[in-house]
Amino acid sequence: MTAGEPDTFIEEITRQWERERPDLDLGDFLLAIYLRRLGRLIESEYERMCQARFGMSAWDMRVLLALRRGGPPYAMRPTDLFEALLVTSGAVTKQVDRLQRRRLVKRLPDPDHGGGFRVQLTERGLEMVDTAVELLARDSAIRPATSKFDKREREAATRFCLKLIAFLEPARSAPAPAKPRKGARRAARARP
Repeated sequence: MTAGEPDTFIEEITRQWERERPDLDLGDFLLAIYLRRLGRLIESEYERMCQARFGMSAWDMRVLLALRRGGPPYAMRPTDLFEALLVTSGAVTKQVDRLQRRRLVKRLPDPDHGGGFRVQLTERGLEMVDTAVELLARDSAIRPATSKFDKREREAATRFCLKLIAFLEPARSAPAPAKPRKGARRAARARP
């Protein structure tokens, strides 16, 4: 940052934490704040685009994107959808209902699960999601920033993000360590 440049909100937060807790290495803590802030900025722009261009929420568009990226026949079980999208089954049901009313998806019987169904893109849904993907590829929410990076910097940022996610996702899905019973704690403390 050069003299006379305005400070960003996040730079002020960084300075405040560094001033208040100079005794700590705040690197990971601050990086998590930066990533959350980036996520919110990107999410806000993505939501705006989905509403303005397609008249739907970003979450509903994610359902269409999940179906599209799976390839033909562009169909998934609701369980696969909510696991892929990290939402509840109730949220997926509401999203599918909204998308079905707009004739963007349809429910089909699932031959592999008696009584179950699959959610499939309709022709109209496929056209809409392909339009959205083309728009996102050409006019991404991060394009104004990444256009100022060279190819090497963009590739390094991509590698960093993918590596961070790869390390964090297994940690999140790993079972929590069992908590010792009260008696076991006392016994462990009593041991020399």
